[in-house]
Amino acid sequence: MKPKHIALALLVAALWGINFVAIKIGLKDFPPFLLSALRFLAVAVPMVFFVGWPCVSWRWVLSIGLIFGVVKFGLLFLGMDLGMPAGLSSLVLQAQALFTVVFAVVLLGERLRLVQLAGITLASGGLLLIGIEQVQETSLIGLLLVVAAACAWGYANILMKQAKAPNMLNLMTWVSVVPPLPMAGLSLAFEGPDRVLATLSSLSWSGILSVLYIAWASTIVGFSLWVYLLRLYSASVVAPFSLMVPIFGIAASALVLGEELSMLEIVAGALTLAGLLCVVRAPKPITQVTHSVARP
Repeated sequence: MKPKHIALALLVAALWGINFVAIKIGLKDFPPFLLSALRFLAVAVPMVFFVGWPCVSWRWVLSIGLIFGVVKFGLLFLGMDLGMPAGLSSLVLQAQALFTVVFAVVLLGERLRLVQLAGITLASGGLLLIGIEQVQETSLIGLLLVVAAACAWGYANILMKQAKAPNMLNLMTWVSVVPPLPMAGLSLAFEGPDRVLATLSSLSWSGILSVLYIAWASTIVGFSLWVYLLRLYSASVVAPFSLMVPIFGIAASALVLGEELSMLEIVAGALTLAGLLCVVRAPKPITQVTHSVARP
């Protein structure tokens, strides 16, 4: 890759890593389902006026919107709201690559290579160690929800591959139209109309800026740059840069939120990243879509 394109890839990883800090800040002002609804609304409203229909059946847009938008983001935001640290969330969510491989083998009949099996085993061991640490820190439920979010993301990747959209940016833009109403309904049902109205009537600048960062900087800018790089280089060249997301996420969480990792979490994180590297660097990647969808 040219130096300027390496710089762009690192910029995207930084935008996506810092995004987890923005989510954590946003959760101080918004309940999780409402924050997710606003995130997608802020993406969809400006973008649909500039981006054409993705030339796929509406059922793909609807199904991907529900799985990727409602399920994945709902679980992620809820998990972080229930105590999962931002830095660790940025790491654990990368397990989507593992789930994508598993779903591709089970649902699409693709072959599992030895290096991928080794990577899945290694990364799973790292996640298990993180789970042991989170049990001690009483945020196991948050961890399980983020792992479930990664699983939903992995399944959404398979749906994206099956949709065969000629333009991924167009697809993800229109997918963002689906979640606002379901997420708003979940917010009213579980978080309550009173809390929703109280939140919207007492907005702070930190809350507003967090939504704008999550929607515009991380999603629109970050994803557009990622798609641009994937048009210039193969997924096997671009994808490994996604492993920098947790590095930036953990660093930003330490600087802004004061989060600290225990030695066990550092070792577990290293094992997880090593396993993910084995998966994304395996010959003939399972699917380019695995690393071409928008980060949270």
